[in-house]
Amino acid sequence: MKRILLAAISAVIISISLNGQDKKVYENGYIVKVGDQAPDFAIMEAGGKSYRLSDLRGKVVMLQFTASWCSVCRQEMPFIEKEIWLPNIKSDLAVIGIDRDEPLDKVLKFKKDIGVTYPLALDPGADIFGLYALKEAGVTRNVIIDRSGKIIFLTRLFDRDEFDLMKKAIVTELARK
Repeated sequence: MKRILLAAISAVIISISLNGQDKKVYENGYIVKVGDQAPDFAIMEAGGKSYRLSDLRGKVVMLQFTASWCSVCRQEMPFIEKEIWLPNIKSDLAVIGIDRDEPLDKVLKFKKDIGVTYPLALDPGADIFGLYALKEAGVTRNVIIDRSGKIIFLTRLFDRDEFDLMKKAIVTELARK
């Protein structure tokens, strides 16, 4: 039994290394941690607007990694809309839902079905996701970034208590000018 377990663990490690995912893995499949500078990337929103994460310096940024097939994402997104995005829509908060591996038509339908108004962006190949977490790791996950581009909060899945702590981190950071 121990040999089988050891072989399985070795296979996973080799697989991760061969897939180019040989970065240090932190809690919940993240390859970044609180205090790290957020990896920069170029992104295109479903509406066609393109920019880089670094263009948002000076704002508090919430990256919400999502997908239409993710039931937990569908549960969490209305809370993000109602409790984070809408109350702060005129503030220095940028909320970006980053939909992994889905075509534009599916992302637009997903946004309409869920009823969110914050921007959803495309992540073909999960390349942006792969800057923050192992590509094999799941969504939903949120990354909160301060005005200087440092990661200040990370979540995985939807837990009401953790969500409230994330909201508090956002409000606290928005209060800092």
